[in-house]
Amino acid sequence: MNQINRLDIASLRADTPGTAHRIHLNNAGASLMPAPVIAAMKDHLDLEAMRGGYEAADMRAEAVSAVYASVARLINAGDDEIALTENATVAWQMAFYAQRFQAGDRILTARAEYAANYVAFLQMARRTGVTIEVVPDDETGALDPDALAAMMDERVKLIAITWIPTNGGLINPAAAVGKIARRHGVTYLLDACQAVGQLPIDVEEIGCDLLAATGRKFLRGPRGTGFLYVRRAMLETLEPAMIDHFGAPWVGADRYALRPDARRFETWEKNYAARLGLGAAVDYALGLGLDAIRARCLHLTDHVKAELERLPRVTLHDLGRDRAAIVSFAVSGLASEAIRSELTQRAINVSVSKPNSTLLDASARNLPTVLRVSPHYYNSEDEIDLFVDALNDIIASG
Repeated sequence: MNQINRLDIASLRADTPGTAHRIHLNNAGASLMPAPVIAAMKDHLDLEAMRGGYEAADMRAEAVSAVYASVARLINAGDDEIALTENATVAWQMAFYAQRFQAGDRILTARAEYAANYVAFLQMARRTGVTIEVVPDDETGALDPDALAAMMDERVKLIAITWIPTNGGLINPAAAVGKIARRHGVTYLLDACQAVGQLPIDVEEIGCDLLAATGRKFLRGPRGTGFLYVRRAMLETLEPAMIDHFGAPWVGADRYALRPDARRFETWEKNYAARLGLGAAVDYALGLGLDAIRARCLHLTDHVKAELERLPRVTLHDLGRDRAAIVSFAVSGLASEAIRSELTQRAINVSVSKPNSTLLDASARNLPTVLRVSPHYYNSEDEIDLFVDALNDIIASG
């Protein structure tokens, strides 16, 4: 049996309550959660209601601890290299603001870098005098490893890129970047928000020092969850920009001691129900197999693109040789926001991506606000056909 046919789509859809009500093609925004994730969260909330928040946490301490092991298994890391966070932005910020920069240092990034990350670069440039430099793309629109290698010198302090940008459908060559970073002894921070849950991930193979990810996207976990991977060797050099007594216990009147593991990047207060939901989502994905998920996502993405290419006035705005389960396009003469609103009225979920979410890439390619369709393995071919029919009707009416 090939990878695409390994998954029982009917069973997976039955396990996803939202599919009974809408066609959900906004998995790059927030996926529909499967039943085990919903149950894990509800069960803990019920326990908190009946027993109390502190008491429920104590009762489920073993299950909460197991979430670290699940996330570690997902990305081939150690339990001690994982911090659980409120979202990917917090995870990324905790990693970035733990770096030590000074005037003349260089940060290298990609043209399609996400806005949340780039504004942090700009703030650090204002504070310290660090420079931000964009690695040129190759002929396909992905980051060019040869160009990156040519830019390396002793002033490069950080390589920080987004593996799969928020739009454009491309997959940047994360492992090739890792080889260059390791060769030069430069810290490598990888934003894996759109990658986790749709790609197999091995941090050893990638060679990143730090990786930030979210639970709500292709991993199909709850909103308000994320995680940070910190390579064990980095823990000796990184101190969080902000700490509390969980990440850094108060051990003397004038002393604190940072935890020896990645949980130094956490704080004491946590949403335990959400974390248990994240663990259930990770276990669900691991149970299905990331290779099978990847194959199914590629199959559906190819189907979306093929159908969109048949429609009048539609222009695809995708890049890259390796494809992600994100399709970006615009319709001549119609505003993307208006199309999304009309599709929403027809119980079809898509999203839009504005130029300022990837300002450098949007400016270079003169992108409008684009529509973003992001299928996941539980979507059906029939759903995609219904979406395309609805879009075609909107185009004809417009």
